[in-house]
Amino acid sequence: MNVQRLAHDGDPAQTGAALRALAPAGTSVSGTVAEIVASVRIRGEHALQEYVERFDHTDGDLRVAQKDLDAALGALDADVRAGLEVAVRNVRAVAEAGLSEDYEVTLPEGQHIAQRHVPVRRAAIYVPGGRNPYPSTVVMGVVTAKAAGVDAVAVCAPGAHPVILAACALCGADEVWRMGGAHAVAALAYGTDSIPRVDVIAGPGSLYVQEAKRQVSGDVGIDGFNGPSDLLVVASAGADAELVALDLLAQAEHGTGTVVALVTDDAALHDAVAARLEREPWETEAAVATVLAGDPREAVAVAEAFAPEHLELMGADAEALAGEVRSAGCVFVGQESGVAFGDYVAGSNHTLPTGGAARFASGLSVRHFRRRMSIVRIDDAARTLPAAGAPIAEAEGFPRHAESMRVRENPGP
Repeated sequence: MNVQRLAHDGDPAQTGAALRALAPAGTSVSGTVAEIVASVRIRGEHALQEYVERFDHTDGDLRVAQKDLDAALGALDADVRAGLEVAVRNVRAVAEAGLSEDYEVTLPEGQHIAQRHVPVRRAAIYVPGGRNPYPSTVVMGVVTAKAAGVDAVAVCAPGAHPVILAACALCGADEVWRMGGAHAVAALAYGTDSIPRVDVIAGPGSLYVQEAKRQVSGDVGIDGFNGPSDLLVVASAGADAELVALDLLAQAEHGTGTVVALVTDDAALHDAVAARLEREPWETEAAVATVLAGDPREAVAVAEAFAPEHLELMGADAEALAGEVRSAGCVFVGQESGVAFGDYVAGSNHTLPTGGAARFASGLSVRHFRRRMSIVRIDDAARTLPAAGAPIAEAEGFPRHAESMRVRENPGP
């Protein structure tokens, strides 16, 4: 296995950028996706059917019947079902803990402002087809949307693999559609004769899927743009070199575009992990690297600059810095907290910000399926508020705004 031992000159930002540069730049598919999205938006069902035949090779109804979902669940391997049930239970518990309470504030002038958190009515979870089925993505998306209180949750399942259908049945998906790609995203965003439009689209997918989400984001809510995976392990003295190497190898299974790296201040650990990786007979298309930092705090600074999707902290000194991390999709603390648990059954969500977006974005949660709405009641406060609000409106060139406030300054009997 090709392991790149990157030099670190003490500048965390520079080293973080060097690690990020290990991922190849993505090919632009903007023009192709724009054509597909526009066609589905304008021609609706006819365009969708053309793309489904061309890309999905689907015969018959696009929507999967409930009897097919039930049959898939009944035929599911018992151990897989038991594992999925653990994942559903844990993801639901974590998701429900994130539900915000409504509240009301009374301001000095006397007006009352209430904040309500309300779920969207319809949401879609995109579950990638690809080389393998991902029932765990069904769990992460559907369970979280259901916990948020969404009325109807649709799943977009290219290939409609039996284990995906079984997961949909187990999680209580309201609709399952046999389609994928940019045309599926466009159909969900704008609706067709057979597919009602949704309010939010969430979930990972190909470059075409992510570009389609970007292009429809002005018309429908999205969770973010989910690109290739990455993992940074910050380890200090005492960390188990074999566990570090295994976790890096596990995440490297995601292949092209993935970046996995160790950052440590322990030279012996650095060399041991690098040597273990270099002995690995399996070749991966992921970028694999190691960095020797000056001390654990500097190693965490490199991680902060990289803003990983997944960050593991191993070794007492590294683990002690967990509270200082601000830029990571999910942080796994301690040697028993392997990132693979987060992908499946820990309860945290595995749909996380990638490509350094952890600087500003968050992992999938109930908040992606809910919105805040203010409710304003101005009673006696109207007698004092116009004097404050009207001059601002006039300064902005909106005299009617000012008038609509001032007329309420001295209400009739």
